[in-house]
Amino acid sequence: MSGAGDSVPDTGPLLSPGFWLHHAALAWRAELDARLAPLGLTPTQFLLLASAGWLEQHTGPATQQQIAELTGADRTMASKVMRVLIDQGLIRRDAHESDGRAVRIRLTPTGRRLTRRAVAVAQAVDAQMFGGEADLRAALRRIAKSHPRRHAPR
Repeated sequence: MSGAGDSVPDTGPLLSPGFWLHHAALAWRAELDARLAPLGLTPTQFLLLASAGWLEQHTGPATQQQIAELTGADRTMASKVMRVLIDQGLIRRDAHESDGRAVRIRLTPTGRRLTRRAVAVAQAVDAQMFGGEADLRAALRRIAKSHPRRHAPR
């Protein structure tokens, strides 16, 4: 981060790991946004699409609720974004076999191809920004799991 933080001593908010985590997240999101744009995806669309694909591959087609919980997305926002993904032909909603209120989300063949490309983009962004920071990933995961929020992944 350049600007006011470069010309003042490390005091106040500049001592806070949370302050720097916030700015690192902003930088990561901006880089991901720039790299996903040529694929026609926003970071939010990517996270929902990739999570739906991952869940489908590992546990079978997931419900919108399960995808929202994994990503930490608000259910209403996730539903709106998924409608866009449906309109783009990337996912489809199928009736849930036992719950009339729920739907299962499945990637279309086009959605699977785009997801593979987008995952490679996200992995490149992660590698560029975090390198082999396995300790960072472990620390962030530990923190996220020890402070549950409404939609924390399990």
